[in-house]
Amino acid sequence: IGRGTSTYDGVSLAWSIVEYIHDHIGCRTLFATHYHDLCELEAIFSGVKNYCVSVQEWEEKIVFLHKIVAGAADKSYGIHVAQLAGVPDWVNRRAEQILSRLESKPDAQSDSTRTKLSQPNSSESGLQMTLFEISDHPLIEKIRNLDTDNVTPMKALEMLSEWKANVEQERSHSS
Repeated sequence: IGRGTSTYDGVSLAWSIVEYIHDHIGCRTLFATHYHDLCELEAIFSGVKNYCVSVQEWEEKIVFLHKIVAGAADKSYGIHVAQLAGVPDWVNRRAEQILSRLESKPDAQSDSTRTKLSQPNSSESGLQMTLFEISDHPLIEKIRNLDTDNVTPMKALEMLSEWKANVEQERSHSS
């Protein structure tokens, strides 16, 4: 609920939806959100109650305790959940770096901050990836040059296996 083009759009929309449900509809509603600002609504509206899933942090990981408890979550666990979902480690590490910078900057939306966030430190080389540009990689060139109309299924499997081994070898050398 309330995912807008900016954090403020999203939280504003979600907030107004909660108010509308509370004041005009009055029904029971399960409202799942990551907007911590909305937790304040419990103090404003008598019909709003905060509950969260109990979480235990252990060795930089989280364990969901499968228990719903009264109150708001003490923090977001989005990066932890991404790890549980299998998002690559380097994506999560980069997300932690960006999160740390955002949390330390009161004006994280300024152009200068956005520029700094988009450029990893020299110590972070290899962690920043692009979502929209295909980097120059030998494997991409092989895929581009593959004549898919004239390759047998067996040859395609052999090529795929070889490419996978090459990628795994590159990954082990870069770690």
